[in-house]
Amino acid sequence: MKFFLKDEQKHKNPGATMRSAGYHPQTNRDGETSYVKSIRGAGFPRFHVYANEMPSGWEITLHLDQKKPTYEGFSAHSGDYDGAAVEKELERIKSFF
Repeated sequence: MKFFLKDEQKHKNPGATMRSAGYHPQTNRDGETSYVKSIRGAGFPRFHVYANEMPSGWEITLHLDQKKPTYEGFSAHSGDYDGAAVEKELERIKSFF
């Protein structure tokens, strides 16, 4: 699920805002930083957020990773990009901006 924050809503430090929302940074093998928040205190399921700075604001992408990727070396996983849990978490994240 995606949403866009206009410039006037944008914070200078996405990491600090996401940490305030209970997320911690994660860097993938390509060096891209995203943010994750475990639901049950274990690795999975977890919410996974990408915050991309755009010229006029931020594009925020959120999904729910249900489990770790099944095949080593592949990024495919069982993820939910919509639904009640994702919508509720999106509204919660928006409140931090």
